Amino acid sequence: MKSKSKTNKAITYVVLILASIPMIVPFLWMLLTAFKTVAETMQVDPFVIVPKKWQVENFGNVVKAMDFVRLYANTLAMIAIRVVLALITSAISGYAFARLEFKGKKIMFGIVLLQMMIPVQIFIIPQYIMVSNLHWTNSILGLVFPGMVSAFGTFLLRQAFMQLPRDLEDAARLDGCNIPQTFLYIMAPLTKSSLVALSIFTAVFAYKDLMWPMIVCPDNKATTLASALAKMNGQYQQKYPELMMAALISCVPMIILYVMFQKQFIEGIATSGSKQ
Repeated sequence: MKSKSKTNKAITYVVLILASIPMIVPFLWMLLTAFKTVAETMQVDPFVIVPKKWQVENFGNVVKAMDFVRLYANTLAMIAIRVVLALITSAISGYAFARLEFKGKKIMFGIVLLQMMIPVQIFIIPQYIMVSNLHWTNSILGLVFPGMVSAFGTFLLRQAFMQLPRDLEDAARLDGCNIPQTFLYIMAPLTKSSLVALSIFTAVFAYKDLMWPMIVCPDNKATTLASALAKMNGQYQQKYPELMMAALISCVPMIILYVMFQKQFIEGIATSGSKQ
């Protein structure tokens, strides 16, 4: 039995390693290309994989070409506000759908699920009209507008609240807690893993959002990293080392975020699909 268990574990690891290769190779290619010369990126015969001389000056060229301080500030501000708003709205609505009974509950939750099935591009025109009427273009408020609420976050937190035993709520009400107090002091703290997972998801979605920042913030002073990279791609189509270096610099915050919270992220995803 032990031998069979070790064999199964070895097969599992081999399959996971093979499955990870298509995801790791593009990142390694970006890392290596970022330190090549332009000639090495264009050379075909022989094909250059590892740069002969690591071009560290590519980093300086990219930093001079892009105002990373302003781009990081805009992006991090957008992420922080979106995460806070998504956590508040998703936790409240998720608790309501999971624990409270009210008329139209199933219909309203069906609308939330329907929104998850519709491509986000469909909402861009009405969202832009609203942002334009509010005079929020080229501003942080315009950037965070689509992320103020999250259908996915509502679904995720609803699943998390449904796993908690009802005895907790009954005990809280016997102690004199009303619904807001039960939610705030008893139920919400028990969904910490799902809240962290939602924070990471929201941060990643906001960080890589491209179309909306390019539409609502055409001014370079108010744009985000993803939008600036897209504009750089149009200006430096043949300078692949600079493009890859800029992309590499832009990836660093998300890598750090995942490394710091990977345990909570995995726990939140693993427990959000079950129901008690």
